[in-house]
Amino acid sequence: MLPFANNRDVRKIETDHPWPAAAPAQSIYELLTDIAARHPARPAVTFQLFSDPDAKAETLDWQSLRAEVTQLANLFARLGIGPEDAVAFVLPNSTETVLTLLAGMVAGVVVPINPLLEPDQIASILRETQARLVVTLAPFPKTDLAQKTAAAVAMAPEVETVVEVDLLRYLTGIKRVIVPLLRPKVKVTHQARLLSLRAEMAGEAADCLRHPDQGRDRIAACFHTGGTTGMPKVAQHSYSGMIYNGWVGHSLLFTETDTVLCPLPLFHVFASHVILMGGLCSGAHTVFPTPQGYRGAGVFDNFWKLVERWQVTFLITVPTALAVLMQRPVNADISSVKTAFSGSAPLPLELFRRFEGATGVSLVEGYGLTEATCLVSCNPVEGEKKVGSVGIPFPHCNVIILKDTPEGLTECAIDEIGEICVASPGVTEQGIYKDAIKSAALMYEGQYLRTGDLGRFDADGYLWITGRAKDLINRGGHNIDPAIIEEALATHPSVAMVAAIGQPDPIAGELPCAYVELVEGADVTVDALMKHARIHVTERAAAPKYVEILPELPKTAVGKTFKPALRKLAIARVLDASLAEAGFAARVVSVRDDIKFGLIVCLNSNIDEEEAKISQVMDRFSLKWEYRAEPQLISELLTK
Repeated sequence: MLPFANNRDVRKIETDHPWPAAAPAQSIYELLTDIAARHPARPAVTFQLFSDPDAKAETLDWQSLRAEVTQLANLFARLGIGPEDAVAFVLPNSTETVLTLLAGMVAGVVVPINPLLEPDQIASILRETQARLVVTLAPFPKTDLAQKTAAAVAMAPEVETVVEVDLLRYLTGIKRVIVPLLRPKVKVTHQARLLSLRAEMAGEAADCLRHPDQGRDRIAACFHTGGTTGMPKVAQHSYSGMIYNGWVGHSLLFTETDTVLCPLPLFHVFASHVILMGGLCSGAHTVFPTPQGYRGAGVFDNFWKLVERWQVTFLITVPTALAVLMQRPVNADISSVKTAFSGSAPLPLELFRRFEGATGVSLVEGYGLTEATCLVSCNPVEGEKKVGSVGIPFPHCNVIILKDTPEGLTECAIDEIGEICVASPGVTEQGIYKDAIKSAALMYEGQYLRTGDLGRFDADGYLWITGRAKDLINRGGHNIDPAIIEEALATHPSVAMVAAIGQPDPIAGELPCAYVELVEGADVTVDALMKHARIHVTERAAAPKYVEILPELPKTAVGKTFKPALRKLAIARVLDASLAEAGFAARVVSVRDDIKFGLIVCLNSNIDEEEAKISQVMDRFSLKWEYRAEPQLISELLTK
């Protein structure tokens, strides 16, 4: 690895290893072939279906991984996939997910899709990418993924083939006999043919590709952004951008002797581009525990024992997962661990202290985003780690902070907050999104990605994320950073996680409120948390006007707190109270996303009350509304 302790080291790396000359390969297949030649017998990827530390696991070495990726890429080519054709997958983690991700990039353009999305959202991605082939699970007990994907494919007429992955092969003994009897029936109503991935792969060559690798840069992946509501946007990733991420991982973080525990999903760039690509460049071994990763049954309870089993040297985590881990004892030998890397969301200072105190492991916080093919910055492993910052930008990644002025966009001074903008090999010249209009709106001077994140640089060149522009709480024209509230409440010993948002107010526009997830077994009142906030929130106007304790904060599939769901809860709560105060029987049954209007409040339609009078209440909040009969309640957002 290259020395990486400060900005001087970054400048030296840029001088000694100019990009793109430093790129280890021109394509993913070239990269895979090279690493298989250098470390053929070293472990590449491991997957275990169950979280028990003694559970059966499957490991592929680099030579075997290259052979199976070659077979699957040849299958895709036989099914008509060329370099510009999309291969989508709707899968949890598995060995086949790794193979599909890599083979999809080799043969065409891979499109990973979050299996937690609804059928209409999956279909939207399939249509936007014009996917011709979809890989998903065969019917399996306790999952409706085959049914959801079938419904999505029926809404995406360009899909010609569905290739199924059967998890049955991971089972042994009595389970292997019983599971086929429990398979759910799936009514196929779509136009695509059904094939079995393993059966079709078996007849393909494993030593060379049907169509020789072109060895040139091109768009080879489309990753969607967004959480679990609305229609996700699709970002384009090139070979060079993905290989850049892997090069950074190898140069600064991993070697072939490292073992990385990665309980994050492969449809997300963190697992795919940082960890797996880092392995492809370095030869590091990546372990994927359970199909659902951190969400898998028993993963948190067995986490430290899994670390001991695989002699893990590098942990990959996110703040919400750390909060849960800190409620479990460190009940195994974790002396092999050198570093833990946290990303996806800002790390609360109190959580950082708890983790390092409990484990003795150095924790590195980093920053990246899907639109930039992931990596932007991190605290240097060998240098000063400023807790709360996301470190210094990686080599060949230029970050500037911009603010709006009467003269237009202007670069901010040291410690001045503005919008973070990124230019790097991961920001593609072809455009960020497949939608050219959306893509153009994100660019500054044709090369910088406008991230929408707010931040500042300190005098030492460390980047600090201060929030999302859209997350700021606007109280009567005064912007409040939710992190002020979150950091204050997180210092309470009973609090595991906090999310602060703005709740609607007819006078101030928004007032700060907070939702809290408690440490397991904790017993604390809302009044006690309100008092704690009043004492510890440094800005008087930021003290929350409302605090609610939830069993669990809503989260995205990668463990990021999902604030849109909390905003909908707050809207429903405030509007219900206002309607009741005005004497109306109507209540909010849901708050739905709308492409044109953003959010629309839906009131129960069986209430016979004058719309004009109700409008007088609703219009005070500047929200669109409609009568609508919907069976689900807003609280269901927390269970998605």
